[in-house]
Amino acid sequence: MSKKTKPEAEEQEQVKTEAPAEETAKADAKPATDWEAKYNDLNDRYLRMAAEYDNFRKRSQREREQAYTDAVSRAVTALLPTYDNLERALKAETADTEYKKGVELTMTQLTESLKGINVTVIDATAGTAFDPNFHNAVMHVEDESLGENVIAETFQQGFQIGDKVIRHAMVKVAN
Repeated sequence: MSKKTKPEAEEQEQVKTEAPAEETAKADAKPATDWEAKYNDLNDRYLRMAAEYDNFRKRSQREREQAYTDAVSRAVTALLPTYDNLERALKAETADTEYKKGVELTMTQLTESLKGINVTVIDATAGTAFDPNFHNAVMHVEDESLGENVIAETFQQGFQIGDKVIRHAMVKVAN
């Protein structure tokens, strides 16, 4: 082994002391990068889970509303023959005013009950425009006094709840 001069020995020691400092700086940078990557990964997973939960909540709300609408629709469908019979009874001529008043009160009560559960009557009065989304045309008539695709007569009332049609109105359309 050769003896080193004092200045050479100091340089080597200085190089040795600088090298570990650089290595520790690199080592410190690496864990910081690891933590940042872990943070970004966890944050991304959290955001995705929050979005999934929000979508689940909205989908569940829509399904509950749809289930309610379907249940009301089925119940109203079962009551519609009663509505039709009361409507026919109101159109029938009778000499008994008390009987007619009783039928009118029953019809009014049924109509108010339907309004209470947000069931509305589809507008199918004579003179309104025909809309195949709400009306079912069962007859055509040539009538110059009415315009084209205008309802001339309503045979059976239609009902809807919200945007869902429970029963289309049965109508006669003029050309």
